[in-house]
Amino acid sequence: MRANEREQFILDEAVRFFAEHGFEGQTRELAKRIGITHSAIYRHFPSKEALIERVYEHVYLSRWDDSWAGLIIDRSRSLESRLTEFYLRYVERVFHYDWVRIFVFSGLKTFDITTRYLDIVRRQIIEPACLELRHELGLPGPDEAPLSERETELFWGLHGRIFYLAIRRFVYATPTPESLDEIVRDGVRSFMLGGPAIAKAIVQRKP
Repeated sequence: MRANEREQFILDEAVRFFAEHGFEGQTRELAKRIGITHSAIYRHFPSKEALIERVYEHVYLSRWDDSWAGLIIDRSRSLESRLTEFYLRYVERVFHYDWVRIFVFSGLKTFDITTRYLDIVRRQIIEPACLELRHELGLPGPDEAPLSERETELFWGLHGRIFYLAIRRFVYATPTPESLDEIVRDGVRSFMLGGPAIAKAIVQRKP
């Protein structure tokens, strides 16, 4: 096996290993599991932290679609249409056993995979969606009225509602619908039935 092939093999197996055992799993056990020496891992990855960083790049950054940010701000379509398409594509791209479980394990430990990933979601999806909702409602822009935590929490609530389906499926191992398309559409639709009125009240500082 060539060096680059062996490195990719170790990385692929590390993803599966950490998804099953979390980041408490030891690299010595990983080496035993895949039938190589412990030192062989460190010929390709100088530390466990370096291996975890590559897992982050491989599992998370490679599955993030930069076109999603453009979709959210495409004002030729209604915000409901944009959010629905985003979440349909998001579910298809990230609702996988390895992705979800590593995400959860990272949040429980000191590794900042979860923090960095959610920062991307915040910057490219949550905050732009808040501003797009304001625009759709004819509300002031951020220069006149800065985004508030209450506004962003509205959209985090929608995001969390949809992501919880993945938690149920891959962490709790409880039944979820085989196809999530209609569930996603229902989630976005229910958000749009109540969210705009709440957002308007927040921006206009009404109780």
